[in-house]
Amino acid sequence: MDTQHTIEKFIIFCLEGYKAAKQIDGNEALKDFEEYDVFTYLTEGYDVLHTQGKQYIVADIEEYIANRKKR
Repeated sequence: MDTQHTIEKFIIFCLEGYKAAKQIDGNEALKDFEEYDVFTYLTEGYDVLHTQGKQYIVADIEEYIANRKKR
């Protein structure tokens, strides 16, 4: 499996985890990821983030979005 495909699967995993944790639908989760550039964050941070558990990753995404909202 190539690296790009692996990262795409990881991003889907993160999106689904975020959606479940926030109890929102897929469109809302996708909107947050697009609006706050979470896709780039996850791609660039893949090497470290993919070694973490789901709860850590979701909490990290929530913190990242909260920091982006402050800008």
